[in-house]
Amino acid sequence: MTQAYPLQWPDFIPRSTRREAGKFKTTLPAALQNVRASLRLFGSDGGKPVTDIVLSSNVSLGHEKPADPGIAVWFKWDGEQRCIPVDRYQTPAANLQAIHHIIEARRVELRHGTLALVRASMRGFQALPAPGSASWWSVLQVEASATAEQIEAAFKRLARERHPDRPGGSHDMMSDLNRARAQGLEARSHGA
Repeated sequence: MTQAYPLQWPDFIPRSTRREAGKFKTTLPAALQNVRASLRLFGSDGGKPVTDIVLSSNVSLGHEKPADPGIAVWFKWDGEQRCIPVDRYQTPAANLQAIHHIIEARRVELRHGTLALVRASMRGFQALPAPGSASWWSVLQVEASATAEQIEAAFKRLARERHPDRPGGSHDMMSDLNRARAQGLEARSHGA
């Protein structure tokens, strides 16, 4: 299952190495509203509803300028999982607004082309399951019955290797590790 936090970036799109300020005049709430409205209208225009929408990012309450402002919008359309990821801009609001414009471009294709044309252009957004589809215990290299203490110890050990500031580490590896830790601790809190 794709997680909203931390950011779940698709394997098929490389991450940006430089980020621009962007010229969008929007706030984070307005950009969120724009993306949600665009997805709803896109589904309505094509007669194929958009479902299972997850806006994945590293944005947390009170922190609108995270070190990683990337946004990945995961959704199902026309029976397949899609993902539109953007991390070109320095703020999550700008990256969301860019996604809104990408979706609106598909709506223009629907109005002036055909559903077949849009299906062809959406092929580029087909997504395999989000990073993190492996079980939490395999990511942490522990048994499925690991205790909360063992989960924390494995997380700390692996974080030293996988942190993006370390050689061989990356944001994706750390996101997957964070997801696995959260799922493992959640499982322990429910006695699973």
